[in-house]
Amino acid sequence: MSALDDLKAEVAATLTVEQSAVTLIQGIAAQLAAALANQTNPDSALVDLTNQLTASADALAAAVAANTPAAPPAP
Repeated sequence: MSALDDLKAEVAATLTVEQSAVTLIQGIAAQLAAALANQTNPDSALVDLTNQLTASADALAAAVAANTPAAPPAP
């Protein structure tokens, strides 16, 4: 395997991990939001935490998308 192939494999693995992190953060935020939706007077700190998790997931997803190379053109 060439150095370029090694680098491509490393980039693919990194993107997979980053995308998994986005999914995890989004899932935690969604579960927290669902739990808060069932409360008549949710704690503002928990609402803030939910918003921070959502913003973090959005920022990470944007960074992954911005740094993901475009698919090569079909031959």
